[in-house]
Amino acid sequence: MGSEPQPGERKGLEGANSELERRFPIALGLYAVLALLVWFTMGEGKVLVHGRPVELRLVPLIVIGGLALRTVLARHAERIRRRSGDDNGS
Repeated sequence: MGSEPQPGERKGLEGANSELERRFPIALGLYAVLALLVWFTMGEGKVLVHGRPVELRLVPLIVIGGLALRTVLARHAERIRRRSGDDNGS
């Protein structure tokens, strides 16, 4: 009594990969919007980091930049895994 996949359903990892590819530009756009909100809503203050004054708004921007970099690297790693999986499967 196995159910047949419906025409709209995706099969295996192929559908998941296309879903991730579709979401990637949206994620980067949201990081950019969040960074703009931080830039325009945070006040101009300074905080000491290792004895040096740093603008307060730069701290969350560095965190957001790190998250965006992690997203880009994860996408790149997934492409490499997918490519090496295609080579092994052939």
